[in-house]
Amino acid sequence: MSTSRIKRFNKLFCELEHCNEDEQRKKIGEMNEIIDGMNTEEFESVFKIKLYENIDKMIEEKKLQLGNATWILKHIGYCKVLKNVWNRFFEYSTLNERFEKMIVEEDKKKEKKNENFLIDLCECHLLLKNGSSYELLSICIPCLLKSASVKEESEETQKEVEIALLALSRVRQDFFIERELYLKKITEIIEHQQKQRNLSRLAYQSVWQFFMNRFFRDRNLKDVIVNELHFAREAARELEELTRNVNLKRKEVERGKETREEFILIRWLETSGYYFLRCKLENKEYDGLINSIVRIYQAAKDNHREISNQCICSLRIAVQRRVVKVEDLLNGGAVDTVLEEMQRPKLNENMAYECFQFLVNVSYRLKGKEKSENDEMKRKAIKMEIFEKMEEEGYEDTITTFHKIFEFLNKKYFNELPFNISDYFVYV
Repeated sequence: MSTSRIKRFNKLFCELEHCNEDEQRKKIGEMNEIIDGMNTEEFESVFKIKLYENIDKMIEEKKLQLGNATWILKHIGYCKVLKNVWNRFFEYSTLNERFEKMIVEEDKKKEKKNENFLIDLCECHLLLKNGSSYELLSICIPCLLKSASVKEESEETQKEVEIALLALSRVRQDFFIERELYLKKITEIIEHQQKQRNLSRLAYQSVWQFFMNRFFRDRNLKDVIVNELHFAREAARELEELTRNVNLKRKEVERGKETREEFILIRWLETSGYYFLRCKLENKEYDGLINSIVRIYQAAKDNHREISNQCICSLRIAVQRRVVKVEDLLNGGAVDTVLEEMQRPKLNENMAYECFQFLVNVSYRLKGKEKSENDEMKRKAIKMEIFEKMEEEGYEDTITTFHKIFEFLNKKYFNELPFNISDYFVYV
Protein backbone atom coordinates (compact mmCIF):
# COMPACT_ATOMS: atom_id res chain seq x y z
CA MET A 1 0.00 0.00 0.00
CA SER A 2 1.35 3.43 -0.95
CA THR A 3 1.04 5.65 2.15
CA SER A 4 2.41 8.62 0.18
CA ARG A 5 -0.47 8.38 -2.31
CA ILE A 6 -3.06 8.18 0.46
CA LYS A 7 -1.44 11.05 2.39
CA ARG A 8 -1.43 13.21 -0.75
CA PHE A 9 -5.11 12.50 -1.37
CA ASN A 10 -6.09 13.24 2.24
CA LYS A 11 -4.08 16.47 2.23
CA LEU A 12 -5.83 17.72 -0.91
CA PHE A 13 -9.22 16.71 0.49
CA CYS A 14 -8.64 18.69 3.70
CA GLU A 15 -7.69 21.74 1.65
CA LEU A 16 -10.93 21.75 -0.38
CA GLU A 17 -13.07 23.63 2.15
CA HIS A 18 -10.61 26.54 2.20
CA CYS A 19 -10.62 27.06 -1.58
CA ASN A 20 -12.86 28.90 -4.02
CA GLU A 21 -14.72 27.01 -6.74
CA ASP A 22 -11.94 27.16 -9.35
CA GLU A 23 -9.24 26.15 -6.88
CA GLN A 24 -11.44 23.26 -5.77
CA ARG A 25 -11.74 22.01 -9.35
CA LYS A 26 -7.97 22.09 -9.75
CA LYS A 27 -7.43 20.09 -6.55
CA ILE A 28 -10.21 17.64 -7.45
CA GLY A 29 -8.51 17.06 -10.80
CA GLU A 30 -5.34 16.09 -8.90
CA MET A 31 -7.37 13.91 -6.52
CA ASN A 32 -9.00 12.08 -9.43
CA GLU A 33 -5.59 11.27 -10.87
CA ILE A 34 -4.52 9.86 -7.50
CA ILE A 35 -7.70 7.74 -7.36
CA ASP A 36 -6.87 6.31 -10.80
CA GLY A 37 -3.53 5.07 -9.49
CA MET A 38 -4.89 3.46 -6.32
CA ASN A 39 -5.03 -0.29 -6.01
CA THR A 40 -8.06 -1.98 -4.42
CA GLU A 41 -6.56 -2.02 -0.93
CA GLU A 42 -5.74 1.70 -1.05
CA PHE A 43 -9.16 2.54 -2.46
CA GLU A 44 -10.99 0.65 0.31
CA SER A 45 -8.85 2.25 3.01
CA VAL A 46 -9.70 5.79 1.86
CA PHE A 47 -13.34 5.67 0.83
CA LYS A 48 -15.10 4.81 4.04
CA ILE A 49 -18.25 6.25 5.56
CA LYS A 50 -16.32 9.04 7.32
CA LEU A 51 -15.19 10.53 4.00
CA TYR A 52 -18.74 10.57 2.61
CA GLU A 53 -20.03 12.13 5.83
CA ASN A 54 -17.37 14.84 5.55
CA ILE A 55 -18.42 15.60 1.97
CA ASP A 56 -22.03 15.83 3.10
CA LYS A 57 -21.06 18.24 5.87
CA MET A 58 -19.05 20.40 3.43
CA ILE A 59 -22.05 20.59 1.08
CA GLU A 60 -24.37 21.47 3.96
CA GLU A 61 -22.03 24.26 5.11
CA LYS A 62 -21.57 25.43 1.49
CA LYS A 63 -17.85 24.78 1.68
CA LEU A 64 -17.98 22.44 -1.34
CA GLN A 65 -19.82 23.49 -4.49
CA LEU A 66 -22.35 20.88 -5.65
CA GLY A 67 -20.91 20.65 -9.17
CA ASN A 68 -17.47 19.91 -7.75
CA ALA A 69 -18.95 17.40 -5.30
CA THR A 70 -20.68 15.44 -8.07
CA TRP A 71 -17.52 15.55 -10.19
CA ILE A 72 -15.33 13.81 -7.63
CA LEU A 73 -18.10 11.47 -6.44
CA LYS A 74 -18.80 10.37 -9.99
CA HIS A 75 -15.12 9.61 -10.46
CA ILE A 76 -14.99 7.69 -7.17
CA GLY A 77 -17.99 5.63 -8.32
CA TYR A 78 -16.47 5.02 -11.76
CA CYS A 79 -13.23 3.75 -10.21
CA LYS A 80 -15.17 1.74 -7.60
CA VAL A 81 -16.71 -0.29 -10.43
CA LEU A 82 -13.47 -0.64 -12.42
CA LYS A 83 -11.55 -1.73 -9.33
CA ASN A 84 -14.37 -4.19 -8.52
CA VAL A 85 -14.93 -2.81 -5.01
CA TRP A 86 -18.24 -3.80 -3.38
CA ASN A 87 -18.21 -1.98 -0.05
CA ARG A 88 -21.43 -0.25 1.02
CA PHE A 89 -20.12 2.78 2.90
CA PHE A 90 -21.77 5.33 0.62
CA GLU A 91 -25.28 3.92 0.98
CA TYR A 92 -25.05 4.04 4.79
CA SER A 93 -24.04 7.70 4.76
CA THR A 94 -26.14 10.86 5.09
CA LEU A 95 -24.65 11.90 1.72
CA ASN A 96 -26.61 9.09 0.08
CA GLU A 97 -29.82 10.38 1.67
CA ARG A 98 -29.04 13.89 0.42
CA PHE A 99 -28.46 12.69 -3.15
CA GLU A 100 -31.62 10.59 -3.23
CA LYS A 101 -33.64 13.56 -2.06
CA MET A 102 -32.03 15.86 -4.64
CA ILE A 103 -32.74 13.39 -7.47
CA VAL A 104 -36.45 13.31 -6.64
CA GLU A 105 -36.67 17.08 -6.15
CA GLU A 106 -34.81 17.90 -9.38
CA ASP A 107 -36.95 15.48 -11.36
CA LYS A 108 -40.17 17.08 -10.05
CA LYS A 109 -39.25 20.55 -11.27
CA LYS A 110 -41.50 21.72 -14.07
CA GLU A 111 -39.40 24.73 -14.93
CA LYS A 112 -35.67 25.41 -14.69
CA LYS A 113 -34.86 21.71 -14.42
CA ASN A 114 -31.09 21.25 -14.68
CA GLU A 115 -30.83 18.06 -16.73
CA ASN A 116 -27.03 17.90 -16.61
CA PHE A 117 -27.11 18.17 -12.83
CA LEU A 118 -29.76 15.44 -12.67
CA ILE A 119 -27.58 13.20 -14.86
CA ASP A 120 -24.63 13.74 -12.51
CA LEU A 121 -26.78 12.91 -9.47
CA CYS A 122 -28.13 9.74 -11.07
CA GLU A 123 -24.66 8.58 -12.11
CA CYS A 124 -23.29 9.13 -8.60
CA HIS A 125 -26.24 7.26 -7.12
CA LEU A 126 -25.95 4.17 -9.34
CA LEU A 127 -22.14 3.98 -9.41
CA LEU A 128 -21.65 4.38 -5.67
CA LYS A 129 -24.62 2.43 -4.35
CA ASN A 130 -25.06 -1.34 -4.70
CA GLY A 131 -28.86 -1.14 -4.91
CA SER A 132 -31.69 1.31 -5.49
CA SER A 133 -35.43 1.82 -5.13
CA TYR A 134 -37.91 1.58 -7.97
CA GLU A 135 -38.83 5.26 -7.56
CA LEU A 136 -35.23 6.33 -8.14
CA LEU A 137 -34.66 3.84 -10.96
CA SER A 138 -37.72 5.15 -12.79
CA ILE A 139 -36.00 8.55 -12.78
CA CYS A 140 -32.41 7.47 -13.37
CA ILE A 141 -32.91 4.98 -16.22
CA PRO A 142 -34.65 7.28 -18.74
CA CYS A 143 -32.37 10.15 -17.72
CA LEU A 144 -29.14 8.20 -18.31
CA LEU A 145 -30.39 6.51 -21.48
CA LYS A 146 -31.09 9.94 -22.91
CA SER A 147 -27.57 11.01 -21.98
CA ALA A 148 -26.12 7.83 -23.53
CA SER A 149 -28.01 8.34 -26.80
CA VAL A 150 -25.92 11.36 -27.80
CA LYS A 151 -24.35 10.66 -31.21
CA GLU A 152 -21.43 13.11 -30.95
CA GLU A 153 -18.08 11.36 -31.22
CA SER A 154 -15.85 13.78 -29.34
CA GLU A 155 -13.66 12.16 -26.69
CA GLU A 156 -15.31 14.12 -23.87
CA THR A 157 -18.84 13.24 -25.02
CA GLN A 158 -18.04 9.55 -25.43
CA LYS A 159 -16.52 9.49 -21.95
CA GLU A 160 -19.80 10.82 -20.56
CA VAL A 161 -21.70 8.20 -22.55
CA GLU A 162 -19.44 5.51 -21.11
CA ILE A 163 -20.05 6.67 -17.54
CA ALA A 164 -23.82 6.79 -18.08
CA LEU A 165 -23.89 3.25 -19.50
CA LEU A 166 -21.56 1.91 -16.82
CA ALA A 167 -23.90 3.35 -14.20
CA LEU A 168 -26.88 1.69 -15.89
CA SER A 169 -25.07 -1.66 -15.94
CA ARG A 170 -25.23 -1.51 -12.13
CA VAL A 171 -29.04 -1.76 -12.08
CA ARG A 172 -29.52 -5.16 -10.48
CA GLN A 173 -31.19 -8.05 -12.24
CA ASP A 174 -33.79 -8.61 -9.51
CA PHE A 175 -35.53 -5.32 -10.36
CA PHE A 176 -38.40 -5.48 -12.83
CA ILE A 177 -38.26 -2.44 -15.08
CA GLU A 178 -41.06 -1.73 -17.55
CA ARG A 179 -39.92 -1.99 -21.15
CA GLU A 180 -41.29 1.48 -21.85
CA LEU A 181 -38.50 2.92 -19.71
CA TYR A 182 -35.62 1.41 -21.68
CA LEU A 183 -36.25 -0.96 -24.60
CA LYS A 184 -36.50 1.55 -27.48
CA LYS A 185 -33.44 3.53 -26.38
CA ILE A 186 -31.34 0.46 -25.60
CA THR A 187 -32.14 -1.06 -28.99
CA GLU A 188 -31.24 2.20 -30.75
CA ILE A 189 -27.91 2.45 -28.91
CA ILE A 190 -26.94 -1.14 -29.77
CA GLU A 191 -28.03 -0.88 -33.40
CA HIS A 192 -26.18 2.42 -33.84
CA GLN A 193 -23.02 0.86 -32.34
CA GLN A 194 -23.27 -2.11 -34.70
CA LYS A 195 -23.25 0.30 -37.65
CA GLN A 196 -20.89 3.06 -36.45
CA ARG A 197 -18.68 1.42 -33.79
CA ASN A 198 -18.22 4.71 -31.97
CA LEU A 199 -18.77 3.57 -28.36
CA SER A 200 -15.84 2.58 -26.16
CA ARG A 201 -15.49 -1.13 -25.43
CA LEU A 202 -16.54 -0.59 -21.82
CA ALA A 203 -19.60 1.42 -22.87
CA TYR A 204 -20.74 -1.27 -25.30
CA GLN A 205 -20.25 -4.05 -22.75
CA SER A 206 -22.17 -1.99 -20.19
CA VAL A 207 -25.21 -1.48 -22.40
CA TRP A 208 -25.41 -5.24 -22.95
CA GLN A 209 -24.94 -5.84 -19.22
CA PHE A 210 -27.90 -3.61 -18.43
CA PHE A 211 -30.00 -5.32 -21.11
CA MET A 212 -29.07 -8.83 -19.96
CA ASN A 213 -29.94 -7.96 -16.35
CA ARG A 214 -33.48 -7.14 -17.47
CA PHE A 215 -33.85 -10.65 -18.86
CA PHE A 216 -33.96 -12.09 -15.34
CA ARG A 217 -37.49 -10.72 -14.83
CA ASP A 218 -38.62 -10.49 -18.47
CA ARG A 219 -38.01 -13.74 -20.38
CA ASN A 220 -39.88 -12.42 -23.42
CA LEU A 221 -36.81 -10.38 -24.32
CA LYS A 222 -34.98 -13.48 -25.57
CA ASP A 223 -35.94 -13.08 -29.23
CA VAL A 224 -34.75 -9.44 -29.22
CA ILE A 225 -31.44 -10.38 -27.56
CA VAL A 226 -30.77 -13.55 -29.57
CA ASN A 227 -32.19 -12.99 -33.05
CA GLU A 228 -32.65 -9.23 -33.49
CA LEU A 229 -29.60 -7.77 -31.77
CA HIS A 230 -27.41 -10.90 -32.09
CA PHE A 231 -25.70 -10.95 -28.71
CA ALA A 232 -23.67 -14.12 -29.42
CA ARG A 233 -22.22 -12.65 -32.61
CA GLU A 234 -21.41 -9.34 -30.93
CA ALA A 235 -19.89 -10.96 -27.83
CA ALA A 236 -17.69 -13.22 -29.96
CA ARG A 237 -16.45 -10.26 -31.99
CA GLU A 238 -15.71 -8.20 -28.87
CA LEU A 239 -13.92 -11.11 -27.19
CA GLU A 240 -11.76 -11.70 -30.26
CA GLU A 241 -10.79 -8.04 -30.51
CA LEU A 242 -10.08 -7.76 -26.79
CA THR A 243 -7.92 -10.89 -26.90
CA ARG A 244 -5.76 -9.26 -29.59
CA ASN A 245 -5.26 -6.24 -27.29
CA VAL A 246 -4.51 -8.19 -24.08
CA ASN A 247 -1.29 -10.14 -23.58
CA LEU A 248 -2.79 -13.10 -21.75
CA LYS A 249 0.47 -15.03 -21.93
CA ARG A 250 2.30 -12.45 -19.84
CA LYS A 251 3.18 -13.89 -16.45
CA GLU A 252 1.44 -12.55 -13.36
CA VAL A 253 4.65 -11.09 -11.90
CA GLU A 254 5.16 -9.17 -15.15
CA ARG A 255 1.55 -8.14 -15.53
CA GLY A 256 1.12 -5.91 -12.48
CA LYS A 257 -2.35 -4.57 -11.85
CA GLU A 258 -5.24 -5.66 -14.02
CA THR A 259 -5.51 -3.62 -17.19
CA ARG A 260 -8.70 -1.95 -18.37
CA GLU A 261 -8.93 -4.40 -21.29
CA GLU A 262 -8.63 -7.40 -18.96
CA PHE A 263 -11.43 -5.99 -16.81
CA ILE A 264 -13.70 -5.58 -19.85
CA LEU A 265 -12.79 -9.06 -21.11
CA ILE A 266 -13.84 -10.60 -17.80
CA ARG A 267 -17.12 -8.68 -17.89
CA TRP A 268 -17.87 -9.99 -21.42
CA LEU A 269 -17.18 -13.56 -20.26
CA GLU A 270 -19.45 -13.10 -17.24
CA THR A 271 -22.21 -11.65 -19.44
CA SER A 272 -21.80 -14.55 -21.90
CA GLY A 273 -22.26 -17.02 -19.06
CA TYR A 274 -25.40 -15.21 -17.97
CA TYR A 275 -26.61 -15.27 -21.58
CA PHE A 276 -26.22 -19.06 -21.75
CA LEU A 277 -28.00 -19.32 -18.39
CA ARG A 278 -31.09 -17.33 -19.39
CA CYS A 279 -31.54 -17.53 -23.18
CA LYS A 280 -32.79 -20.91 -24.33
CA LEU A 281 -33.19 -20.23 -28.04
CA GLU A 282 -30.98 -22.30 -30.34
CA ASN A 283 -28.89 -20.15 -32.64
CA LYS A 284 -26.06 -20.90 -35.08
CA GLU A 285 -24.15 -17.87 -33.75
CA TYR A 286 -23.44 -19.78 -30.51
CA ASP A 287 -20.65 -21.66 -32.32
CA GLY A 288 -18.58 -18.52 -32.76
CA LEU A 289 -18.99 -17.54 -29.12
CA ILE A 290 -17.95 -21.02 -27.88
CA ASN A 291 -14.90 -20.93 -30.16
CA SER A 292 -13.91 -17.51 -28.83
CA ILE A 293 -14.19 -18.66 -25.20
CA VAL A 294 -12.07 -21.75 -25.93
CA ARG A 295 -9.36 -19.64 -27.60
CA ILE A 296 -9.30 -17.23 -24.66
CA TYR A 297 -8.89 -20.16 -22.26
CA GLN A 298 -5.94 -21.48 -24.23
CA ALA A 299 -4.26 -18.07 -24.17
CA ALA A 300 -4.95 -17.40 -20.48
CA LYS A 301 -4.65 -20.83 -18.84
CA ASP A 302 -1.05 -20.53 -17.67
CA ASN A 303 -0.85 -16.92 -16.50
CA HIS A 304 -4.32 -15.46 -15.96
CA ARG A 305 -6.40 -17.81 -13.85
CA GLU A 306 -9.30 -15.43 -13.26
CA ILE A 307 -9.96 -15.24 -16.99
CA SER A 308 -9.40 -18.96 -17.69
CA ASN A 309 -11.63 -19.90 -14.72
CA GLN A 310 -14.41 -17.68 -16.08
CA CYS A 311 -14.09 -19.45 -19.44
CA ILE A 312 -14.67 -22.85 -17.78
CA CYS A 313 -17.69 -21.47 -15.88
CA SER A 314 -19.23 -20.13 -19.11
CA LEU A 315 -18.75 -23.47 -20.87
CA ARG A 316 -20.32 -25.35 -17.94
CA ILE A 317 -23.38 -23.08 -18.07
CA ALA A 318 -23.64 -23.54 -21.85
CA VAL A 319 -23.90 -27.32 -21.58
CA GLN A 320 -26.01 -27.28 -18.41
CA ARG A 321 -28.71 -25.01 -19.85
CA ARG A 322 -28.90 -26.98 -23.12
CA VAL A 323 -28.62 -23.94 -25.38
CA VAL A 324 -25.61 -25.31 -27.30
CA LYS A 325 -25.59 -28.71 -28.98
CA VAL A 326 -23.14 -31.25 -27.57
CA GLU A 327 -21.82 -31.78 -31.08
CA ASP A 328 -20.98 -28.07 -31.33
CA LEU A 329 -19.29 -28.11 -27.91
CA LEU A 330 -17.21 -31.05 -29.08
CA ASN A 331 -16.28 -29.52 -32.44
CA GLY A 332 -15.60 -26.14 -30.85
CA GLY A 333 -13.03 -27.59 -28.46
CA ALA A 334 -15.05 -27.14 -25.26
CA VAL A 335 -14.71 -30.80 -24.23
CA ASP A 336 -10.94 -30.75 -24.81
CA THR A 337 -10.71 -27.53 -22.80
CA VAL A 338 -12.49 -28.99 -19.78
CA LEU A 339 -10.42 -32.19 -19.88
CA GLU A 340 -7.26 -30.11 -20.09
CA GLU A 341 -8.35 -28.06 -17.08
CA MET A 342 -8.90 -31.26 -15.08
CA GLN A 343 -5.28 -32.25 -15.67
CA ARG A 344 -3.89 -29.11 -14.07
CA PRO A 345 -1.52 -29.92 -11.18
CA LYS A 346 -3.08 -27.28 -8.91
CA LEU A 347 -6.78 -27.58 -9.78
CA ASN A 348 -8.81 -25.94 -7.01
CA GLU A 349 -12.11 -27.35 -5.73
CA ASN A 350 -14.21 -24.71 -7.48
CA MET A 351 -12.78 -25.57 -10.90
CA ALA A 352 -12.94 -29.30 -10.11
CA TYR A 353 -16.64 -28.90 -9.44
CA GLU A 354 -17.19 -26.85 -12.64
CA CYS A 355 -15.42 -29.49 -14.74
CA PHE A 356 -17.33 -32.40 -13.22
CA GLN A 357 -20.62 -30.59 -13.69
CA PHE A 358 -19.75 -30.01 -17.35
CA LEU A 359 -19.07 -33.72 -17.90
CA VAL A 360 -22.11 -34.87 -15.94
CA ASN A 361 -24.38 -32.62 -17.99
CA VAL A 362 -22.83 -33.77 -21.27
CA SER A 363 -23.54 -37.34 -20.15
CA TYR A 364 -27.14 -36.54 -19.22
CA ARG A 365 -27.73 -35.01 -22.63
CA LEU A 366 -26.33 -38.06 -24.42
CA LYS A 367 -28.04 -40.61 -22.20
CA GLY A 368 -31.38 -41.43 -23.90
CA LYS A 369 -32.15 -42.94 -27.27
CA GLU A 370 -33.14 -40.85 -30.28
CA LYS A 371 -36.33 -41.59 -32.25
CA SER A 372 -34.56 -41.40 -35.59
CA GLU A 373 -32.09 -44.16 -36.46
CA ASN A 374 -29.72 -41.64 -38.01
CA ASP A 375 -29.90 -39.40 -34.92
CA GLU A 376 -29.29 -42.43 -32.69
CA MET A 377 -26.18 -43.37 -34.66
CA LYS A 378 -24.98 -39.78 -34.43
CA ARG A 379 -25.57 -39.70 -30.65
CA LYS A 380 -23.56 -42.91 -30.16
CA ALA A 381 -20.74 -41.58 -32.35
CA ILE A 382 -20.53 -38.36 -30.35
CA LYS A 383 -20.58 -40.24 -27.05
CA MET A 384 -17.84 -42.63 -28.21
CA GLU A 385 -15.69 -39.75 -29.48
CA ILE A 386 -15.95 -37.94 -26.13
CA PHE A 387 -15.13 -41.12 -24.21
CA GLU A 388 -12.10 -41.78 -26.41
CA LYS A 389 -10.88 -38.26 -25.74
CA MET A 390 -11.24 -38.93 -22.04
CA GLU A 391 -9.22 -42.12 -22.29
CA GLU A 392 -6.49 -40.30 -24.20
CA GLU A 393 -6.32 -37.63 -21.51
CA GLY A 394 -6.07 -40.16 -18.66
CA TYR A 395 -9.68 -39.52 -17.66
CA GLU A 396 -10.02 -42.63 -15.47
CA ASP A 397 -6.93 -41.77 -13.42
CA THR A 398 -8.08 -38.17 -13.04
CA ILE A 399 -11.52 -39.18 -11.78
CA THR A 400 -10.07 -41.73 -9.36
CA THR A 401 -7.83 -39.02 -7.93
CA PHE A 402 -10.84 -36.86 -7.15
CA HIS A 403 -13.02 -39.57 -5.56
CA LYS A 404 -11.74 -38.59 -2.12
CA ILE A 405 -12.97 -35.01 -2.41
CA PHE A 406 -16.41 -35.70 -3.92
CA GLU A 407 -18.06 -35.63 -0.51
CA PHE A 408 -16.39 -32.28 0.24
CA LEU A 409 -17.51 -30.81 -3.10
CA ASN A 410 -21.06 -31.99 -2.56
CA LYS A 411 -21.22 -30.37 0.89
CA LYS A 412 -19.70 -27.13 -0.33
CA TYR A 413 -21.83 -26.66 -3.46
CA PHE A 414 -25.07 -28.35 -2.34
CA ASN A 415 -25.41 -30.13 -5.67
CA GLU A 416 -24.73 -33.85 -5.77
CA LEU A 417 -21.90 -35.20 -7.87
CA PRO A 418 -22.20 -38.98 -8.44
CA PHE A 419 -19.41 -41.21 -7.16
CA ASN A 420 -19.69 -43.37 -10.28
CA ILE A 421 -18.95 -40.42 -12.55
CA SER A 422 -16.10 -42.34 -14.19
CA ASP A 423 -18.65 -44.84 -15.58
CA TYR A 424 -20.81 -42.24 -17.30
CA PHE A 425 -19.31 -42.51 -20.75
CA VAL A 426 -18.39 -46.21 -20.69
CA TYR A 427 -21.69 -47.56 -22.02
CA VAL A 428 -22.47 -46.24 -25.44
